[in-house]
Amino acid sequence: MRVDFSISSWAAWAPGLTTPDQWRAWAGAPAVAPRGAEMPPLTEVPAMARRRVEKMGRLAFQVATWCQGEARGAPLIFASRHGDAGRSVELLTMLSKGESLSPTSFALSVHNAIGAQYSIIRGDTANVSAISNGLFTVEAGVIEAVTQFPESPDVTLVVYDASPPPLYARFFDEPGADFAFAWRLTRGTDFCLETDAGDPGSTSPLPHSLDVLRFFLGAAPSLRRADALAGWRWSRRG
Repeated sequence: MRVDFSISSWAAWAPGLTTPDQWRAWAGAPAVAPRGAEMPPLTEVPAMARRRVEKMGRLAFQVATWCQGEARGAPLIFASRHGDAGRSVELLTMLSKGESLSPTSFALSVHNAIGAQYSIIRGDTANVSAISNGLFTVEAGVIEAVTQFPESPDVTLVVYDASPPPLYARFFDEPGADFAFAWRLTRGTDFCLETDAGDPGSTSPLPHSLDVLRFFLGAAPSLRRADALAGWRWSRRG
């Protein structure tokens, strides 16, 4: 499989990394996962609605609003490997104690909840998808975006994840970090994504999605990553 595409605009947020210049400097330095307790300000969302958006939603909303601006009507894809794992832990803990679950909390724990919230708050009736594909979630998001080009000239991909809750931390197979980034994908040939054998033994100090963002912001000609089941190669032209 191989797809070609271009990226017309982008935005990213992590603790201590909020501007394009900060992100480019981060991409040019030795790889370090962002750390910190800051939260996105999300001033673009009215205060009443903002109070209903929790951590994971704030990460995704902030970069989506920066990347989209006032644009409406183009498809959106929200891609997160783990989703709101912290909320899921809270619900499972309540179940283990025999406590009743909040219907609202349960509704907001499902994988497409953040995309639905964003669509409702923005008043945008465009198609919204939610994607999760393990280590290669960002790759699945790009493939999903490209398949929608026949129906739309651009598709916004929002990639986000957070550090694992303590109960889950020992089961996570990549470093934890709070981050989100958004790309507006268009038809083009600036970048290529294709299946590749790769080396399943390779490791990184970053979550794979941040490795992909680092590749996008940097100058390396390619990025390869594989696990026991699949492998992918990213490459740039020019």
